Amino acid sequence: MESALTARDRVGVQDFVLLENYNSEVAFIDNLRRRFRENLIYTYIGSVLVSVNPYKDLEIYSKAQMERYRGVSFYEISPHIYALSDNTYRAMRTERKDQCILISGESGAGKTEASKKILLYYTVTCPTGDHMAALGERLLQSNPVLEAFGNAKTLRNDNSSRFGKYMDVQFDFKGVPVGGHILNYLLEKSRVVHQNHGERNFHIFYQLLEGGDDDLLKSLELERNPQNYNYLVKGNCPRISSINDKNSWKTVMNALLVIGFVEEENLMNIIGGILHLGNTQFGEGEEGETYVTNEDQILTLEKLFGVNSSALTEAVTHKKLTAKGEEVKIPLNFEQTLSARDALAKSVYRRTFNWLVEKINQSLAQKVMQKFKDTEKISLSLGFEQFCINYCNEKLQQLFIELTLQYEQEEYETEGIAWETVQYFDNKIICELIEEKHKGIISIMNEECLRPGETCDASFLEKMEDSIGGHPHFVTHKLANGKTRRVMSREEFRLLHYAGEVSYNVNGFLDKNNDLLSRSLKEVMCQSDNQILSHCFRRKEVNDQKRSETASTQFKNSLMKLMEILMSKEPSYVRCIKPNDSKQPGKFDEVLVRHQVKYLGLMENLRVRRAGFAYRRRFEAFLQRYKPLCPETWPNWNGCLSDGVSTLVEHLGYTPEEYKLGRSKIFIRFPKTLFTTEDALEAKKPEIVIQSAWRGMKGRRRAKRRRQAADLIRRLIKGFIYRHEEYGPENDYYLHHIRYSFLKNVRQNLPKNVLDKSWPTPPALLAEVSPQLNMIDFFDEILIMMQKVVASEIFKDQKDSYPLTLCLPQGDAVLHSFHVIEVVTKISMMACKINYVNVCPGSIRFSVARGKEGIIDFVRGSELKVAKGKRGHLLVVSQQMFCALPWGAGPQGWRGCFGTKNISVS
Repeated sequence: MESALTARDRVGVQDFVLLENYNSEVAFIDNLRRRFRENLIYTYIGSVLVSVNPYKDLEIYSKAQMERYRGVSFYEISPHIYALSDNTYRAMRTERKDQCILISGESGAGKTEASKKILLYYTVTCPTGDHMAALGERLLQSNPVLEAFGNAKTLRNDNSSRFGKYMDVQFDFKGVPVGGHILNYLLEKSRVVHQNHGERNFHIFYQLLEGGDDDLLKSLELERNPQNYNYLVKGNCPRISSINDKNSWKTVMNALLVIGFVEEENLMNIIGGILHLGNTQFGEGEEGETYVTNEDQILTLEKLFGVNSSALTEAVTHKKLTAKGEEVKIPLNFEQTLSARDALAKSVYRRTFNWLVEKINQSLAQKVMQKFKDTEKISLSLGFEQFCINYCNEKLQQLFIELTLQYEQEEYETEGIAWETVQYFDNKIICELIEEKHKGIISIMNEECLRPGETCDASFLEKMEDSIGGHPHFVTHKLANGKTRRVMSREEFRLLHYAGEVSYNVNGFLDKNNDLLSRSLKEVMCQSDNQILSHCFRRKEVNDQKRSETASTQFKNSLMKLMEILMSKEPSYVRCIKPNDSKQPGKFDEVLVRHQVKYLGLMENLRVRRAGFAYRRRFEAFLQRYKPLCPETWPNWNGCLSDGVSTLVEHLGYTPEEYKLGRSKIFIRFPKTLFTTEDALEAKKPEIVIQSAWRGMKGRRRAKRRRQAADLIRRLIKGFIYRHEEYGPENDYYLHHIRYSFLKNVRQNLPKNVLDKSWPTPPALLAEVSPQLNMIDFFDEILIMMQKVVASEIFKDQKDSYPLTLCLPQGDAVLHSFHVIEVVTKISMMACKINYVNVCPGSIRFSVARGKEGIIDFVRGSELKVAKGKRGHLLVVSQQMFCALPWGAGPQGWRGCFGTKNISVS
């Protein structure tokens, strides 16, 4: 939210909570539009992320972007799916609570891409090793496989998920991804045998025909033209410009290798077999019985499915009934045979898809279950499936509002703030209309499917009119008023969902809900030699006399289980919006967006989030951001946080109705109050920068001194530890320090007279000095000791050692000594000019006659010589450095040189 404050004048607001007119849908959509036009596709509603599909690549998903959002507070940076991903991950680690991310929206709104971005973020940023890197790769590679077998082109989306997916990513206590699991819901298996005009079957069929090599297609007895297969021609859309089926085939095959599949041959046999099953033709005899007209297709199926061709033919064209303990075979008519064929194709594909998900789960499985992070995505289709979709959306919306309200109320209660009632649409009444036992639409539909005798979709419609005809959210042509009847057909019923009215055509409802595979076909498939099919069709299923659950019941039970899972976790939300139906970059269809805003319940969410207060932040965060605005809190507040915040807001002039202080957070009611505070902060920033720079410089100086002191202490401690070892880098500083300190002590505590033998006691490492001090001649040794102390002070840090030196061969040599330092020390002491000794490198200056000045340059060379140098200088060259001690005229007195340095005593 802090980033939203600083960016509000540029492109709307980054958090809808800060909209001044938060009850206005027009203001809401206008803010979306303004940001969308600037390629700002993400906006918050508190902790909810709203995402608008840009239909183009944006440079906002790089590794650098991931690092930008890693470990940063949720509101400190611009909205992004990486921010939500990182916030959820850190909440899982710090709070030790399971988290879930719910991604919802229409087909084409970007749900699949959002889930990919979340997975990619975790695989890149989470700590990992070699094994975990392989797991991350398998997680990513599961996407193209699931998309190939579970996605298809629809009128609204070229890559629409035709199944519901709940993905579980599991982490250990260190935050390392250690496993994953996928639950899939209600695959739209009817698409296998029929597609609407302009739509396609599942991607894998087209990828196989386009990308499979010639040998593979030959073994499957397939041709590359999709138009040759009945299950691929219904939509009349064999190819689409946005998808390269040939490249996608390569991607899927590589993904299968990464995941660890070894059954590719059996898998492709099933896909090819389904195409051949769709091309199986039937004829009708004189008595209504049916027969296969192209036996070659059945023989191909025998090879690909691994079943007996005769048994398959009989199972498709006949059904078995048991009467009085005897089994009777009854021939099916033409329509029934086609239905049996299509039911087999749908069942084979659905079970194969479930097997595929199971294999992926085995690849992602971990040995020990730990805390985990969830990603959930639901997306389905039209007709009966659309009814299931909307039922699912109603449940998710109910959960969304309940959890949001619950969270808000809990936060207010925890902080001791009075909760203000929020008006919102409670869709519990719609959920009960659909799922209530014995009375709901699903129960009525199941009763019709199980009722003996002839049942049809029309009888199902009549039963609903009789049972729930008085419900305020249900209407049919028969029950509607005159105006509504004119726009409804007699086969339709209409439900008033929370997002608006939706009409459903009952044709096909009972068939899709029942959709049971005959026992005869199950028996045939159980005997398959294909390893995948033998796993998908178990013999115990044939022997089980219990009737299989209907599709709606299976979906209802799965949805209930999903709700239980989600209720046990801390939820985060991504609301995906499709800006236009034509998938054009930059186009913003306001009518379409308004429908989705209502459909996703975004205004309800905003009203709940704005229940009383637009902004709330923990005391420490609020004080840290705005403390420069009050002299009493700047630069630091050392007291109680709540007192600091209270002092700050009083200085800013907040009125009582503008804010409330909770137990750990401040609540601000109006966005304008916050904006005024933010404007004051912006005006103060230049002064803050200068002050911060000055404080930073002083802080760095203090830190440098501390580091130096710490380094000195470490050297002394280390030297003390190694004090008894041989002289070396570990103890040199310490030993020098001890010797120097002792010499200074001796200098300051010399004996008072000749008879006084009380020399200072040396430290342990100088113990040999004590007897020597007692034996030395008093006056000579006192002089020597004084000289040593003086020499130490003069030459401290100036000379590392005392090498032998020589006198100049020319000139008036006053002294000749091989111990230069000792000579200089003695002279300076005799002249009482200890503080007048200067050490400098390079050359020396001296006074000559008549006030003139001479210069001697000293350099190192291979031979000893003295010559006239440049500019009248005297040049002294020597392989070994020496000391010259000439007397000069004038007040300069004695001068000398040793090594590469000059010594002068003025």
